[in-house]
Amino acid sequence: MSKYAAPLTDMRFALFDVLGAEALFARLPGGDAATRDVCDAVLDEAARFAEQVLAPLNQPGDQEGCHFADGVVTTPKGFREAYTQFCDGGWPALNAPEQYGGQHVPEAIGAAVKEMLDSANLSWANFPLLSHGASEALKQHGEEWQREVFLKPIVSGRWTGTMCLTEPHCGTDLGLLKTKAEPAADGSYRITGTKIFITAGEHDLADNIVHLVLARLPDAPAGTKGISLFIVPKFKVARDGTVGARNALACGSIEHKMGIKGSATCVMNFDGAEGYLIGQPNKGLNAMFTMMNTARIAVGYQGLALTERAYQNALAYARDRLQMRSLSGPKRPDKPADPLIVHPDIRRMLLTQKAFAEGGRVLGYYAALLVDVIERSEDAAERQRADELLGFLTPIVKALLTETAQESTYCAVQIFGGHGYIAEWGMEQFARDVRITTIYEGTTQIQALDLLGRKIMQLQGAGLRHFVEEISAFCHAQQANPELVEFIKPLAELTQEWIGLTQEIGRKAIGDAEEMGAAAVDYLFYAGYIALAYFWARSVAAADASAGHGAEFKQSKRLTARFYYSRILPRTRGHIAAIRAGAASLMEMPDALFG
Repeated sequence: MSKYAAPLTDMRFALFDVLGAEALFARLPGGDAATRDVCDAVLDEAARFAEQVLAPLNQPGDQEGCHFADGVVTTPKGFREAYTQFCDGGWPALNAPEQYGGQHVPEAIGAAVKEMLDSANLSWANFPLLSHGASEALKQHGEEWQREVFLKPIVSGRWTGTMCLTEPHCGTDLGLLKTKAEPAADGSYRITGTKIFITAGEHDLADNIVHLVLARLPDAPAGTKGISLFIVPKFKVARDGTVGARNALACGSIEHKMGIKGSATCVMNFDGAEGYLIGQPNKGLNAMFTMMNTARIAVGYQGLALTERAYQNALAYARDRLQMRSLSGPKRPDKPADPLIVHPDIRRMLLTQKAFAEGGRVLGYYAALLVDVIERSEDAAERQRADELLGFLTPIVKALLTETAQESTYCAVQIFGGHGYIAEWGMEQFARDVRITTIYEGTTQIQALDLLGRKIMQLQGAGLRHFVEEISAFCHAQQANPELVEFIKPLAELTQEWIGLTQEIGRKAIGDAEEMGAAAVDYLFYAGYIALAYFWARSVAAADASAGHGAEFKQSKRLTARFYYSRILPRTRGHIAAIRAGAASLMEMPDALFG
């Protein structure tokens, strides 16, 4: 069975040494309560819960899966008891506003907690996952009575939330959805339609489930401009908070999936279910994207989490497993063979995992700190910059951290060899579980189109400009530091190239719209690898300046950064070549010639 130990030292290094979270919290309104002692206590307790309660349920939950009978979903053994402990510990309330029963701990601390829960047991962590997004949608778009009635029990964990977008005939193209919303005389609505792929749409963990459902009003215009968002609870809820009879909705089935088998992925049938409009009529996507963007960043953390878990187990195995002799002579002459870790290609895979886990952690926590600035800062200009920067980084966090997780779990299986392919060691579960992360909440292709088409071209690259300015300022400040020259010089050059490449794509897309789609995924990887290079350079600088970490820790950071710059960052060359190859090689073949 695989093991998990929360990487608290590296989490704290990323938050406090690299990103300066303690100083940021202290100057943001309400953040001064999140002292270092408080944050450390939260992280310690989350680690205990993840390691001792959730991690032991991970493999058994995968083997048992969820059960479905007559519309009822029963979660694997131990999941319900773990959820009770989760609620008793106040974890659902961690980041929520105090007026609705929350603790209002900074989002960045919540990100670290979420990483631990996902590493320990991704299937279980999916059940409370969308409650956070539902809370954000209610907080930003709901009426006050809706926040009082629905937000408080979600914050307590007594109720959970879902996000109901996809229908059998349409996935990402929400303009095709058919679910109807008919107004009722009392001001509520009757929702009718079928939604699929609904995470935690039905389960036995909470007393009620609050579905946020996209649907069309009778007079709605066609396409995405005619979509509204509705609150549709499993059990009816009156405006005064009174819970009534079972609503006219039901789980029709659960999916039989490749991975995350302990998480219920449901087909939900709404048959005139009572619901309430949230936000403005025909403006449902505005509210839904509040929830979706929260979920996209959260899915990025899922990728980070399984990268970390796969790395921990692959490293332990590589140190213990004896296999052949080192090419340069025996390293363990007292043993019949040397451990796997002496071999160059095993080290390549381990260092790839380590570079993606530790670099991705800084990237992910950086995004969470931007959320804290947006929510708490009293400086309008600071909030706007953070919002533009977060919008730009969201598709990178989601797509890059999940795509690199595919590679990292592949490396774990490969390091284990034949043992990685069988269930007992747990590596094949990580490879199966992580596969969905590049798909749900918008595929990698969708994230890439959002990054290049909307965040850069449509919004004129505001977030990119902020990020490039920040990297350039860092490079300028460190240019005379001889200890960082090996990182600063290539980073500065790539940053300048990034601007020119973006302009080049824009010019080509004016002449041929297909150029945007042809370049998008390669552009996302190109951007993501530069972002990680920046955070690795910052990590080395922070480690060098830290008095709280020893020589071995500092050397580990420097050598991992050196590996990243020499072995991973050159991938940008392949991506830039593919971008410049243009759309012709993709689009010139007639459909009939595909076979």
